[in-house]
Amino acid sequence: MDGNGTMGKVGRILVLTAIFSAPAILPAYLRAQDGSRAPSTAETAISSDSVPDADSGIQRVPKARHTRQPDFNDAIYFRNKLEFSLDGAWLPINIPFPFDVFERDPYDLYPLRYTLVPIIASIRWHTGNIWGPPVIRGNWDVTFSTSFTAIPRGAETRYFAYDMGLRRNFIPRNWRVTPYWDVRAGLGLINAKGPLGVYYAQGQNFTFNINMGAGVRYSLNRRYAFSAGLNWMHISNANLSAPAYSNYGINVYGPMIGVDVLLRGRQRVSE
Repeated sequence: MDGNGTMGKVGRILVLTAIFSAPAILPAYLRAQDGSRAPSTAETAISSDSVPDADSGIQRVPKARHTRQPDFNDAIYFRNKLEFSLDGAWLPINIPFPFDVFERDPYDLYPLRYTLVPIIASIRWHTGNIWGPPVIRGNWDVTFSTSFTAIPRGAETRYFAYDMGLRRNFIPRNWRVTPYWDVRAGLGLINAKGPLGVYYAQGQNFTFNINMGAGVRYSLNRRYAFSAGLNWMHISNANLSAPAYSNYGINVYGPMIGVDVLLRGRQRVSE
């Protein structure tokens, strides 16, 4: 009995020793086994990026980092870029002055219809880099323009003007097609026919004008771009000719196309 009891106690001690020693022995055994076999494809792929765990010594893989692709539009729209633009439009659609409601004037058309064909040369100064949330992400450019407008239909035949304005470029990431909205205002000279007795013609030579438009611009590269859209043009003398001659004004809209060429600006990324 005593011998069997002693042997039983020794057996239990050996079992307990093995159980409590397992946590310390197994990692070393597994590491020895790992060293004797070829690494798997997945382990080979991540070995260069894995980092050791200080507690267990097991290689742990860091989380994948998602990096945003560079936006090539950063080289097209940026602060202090200067462009030359040449735009031409065909404006045959006559409408009432949109703001007649604020002047308490009747919202209707005059019997005399006009078609305007403006040719506009502009300098565009981009005032900032691309910024903003996705819906309105883009930049602004300030526009300085001179224009000659032929009048193939209407009482007058020509119009010269100087305008200044703003354009908002809406620029999605890595899109060559970018929508825009712009507005310009200025002053000009028209060969008015109202003082010559032509009904519904313009009342004096000196006038003011407003242009408002929207469209899309397609950038071939950082130097050249094309644009197409719709433009509304208003010409009037702000009642300066009254009461001698009525101020009827001209309100027309139609399609406009243009080309933009880089004049000066730094290249931020290579093309």
